[in-house]
Amino acid sequence: MKKATAALLLAAALLSACSKAAPAQSGHEGMDMSSSDHGAHAGHEIGETAKAAAVKAAFSFKPERPQAGKDTNVSIQISDSAGNPVDKFDVSHEQQMHLIVVSKDLSYFEHIHPAYQGKGVFDVTAKLPVAGEYKLFADFVPSGQGSVTRSQWVTVQGNAPKPQPIQPDASLTKTADGKEVTLATGKLEAGKEASLTFTIKDAATKQPITNLQPYLGAVGHVVILSDDAEQYLHVHPMEEKASGPDAKFMTTFPKSGVYKVWGQFQHEGKVFTVPFVVKVSS
Repeated sequence: MKKATAALLLAAALLSACSKAAPAQSGHEGMDMSSSDHGAHAGHEIGETAKAAAVKAAFSFKPERPQAGKDTNVSIQISDSAGNPVDKFDVSHEQQMHLIVVSKDLSYFEHIHPAYQGKGVFDVTAKLPVAGEYKLFADFVPSGQGSVTRSQWVTVQGNAPKPQPIQPDASLTKTADGKEVTLATGKLEAGKEASLTFTIKDAATKQPITNLQPYLGAVGHVVILSDDAEQYLHVHPMEEKASGPDAKFMTTFPKSGVYKVWGQFQHEGKVFTVPFVVKVSS
């Protein structure tokens, strides 16, 4: 009888221990998959929360067939999986939406900010300079969710110029708006964390610029696109309050190949953009 009682007590103790084990997790519950470290995000390519992944963006244009060099109204309707408008958005780097516009050959780049009109609708007027294909990337954060990126191609009417080849730069020192900017990257490998350091000097005097001003709440912003415009990264600086001459960023290139990198900074009240083309190995 004593042996039977002991066995029952042991079984009860085992059952009690099992009931206190950590609950099983499934999928990405409880995990923030909206962005990688150091502020880089790339919509679906990096990974979004399940809720954010269901967010949709419908782009519309007036006129429906945009003309080169003429104003085009771009409207973006944000909705959930059921088609209901998403009506609340967090401010990310001073804006509710960042819209990146690039030509197919990546020779044209613009970073603009549509105004929120309510009921999930953003709009902005853009002027696309020449005929051809453009891709628009809407970058936003629905309240309570992670960062979301949605994109859309549009064709601008007219005689399109011959596309410019996208080739890695032989030199990673460029001059833009009177600034000499050097990009130091170290070895770039797909899937591995990479550092991007922009060093900014006065182009005429070669003196380091140490009084960069905040641009959208940070020392600078970096947008990166693969040469086919399929891989998108919007990277924020490691030290947002830095003022130069160095601005440091970290990101991870998702695949090998050729990428174009645009750094944007502000000095003496003027924003300047400097592009570089780099190759990422496998």
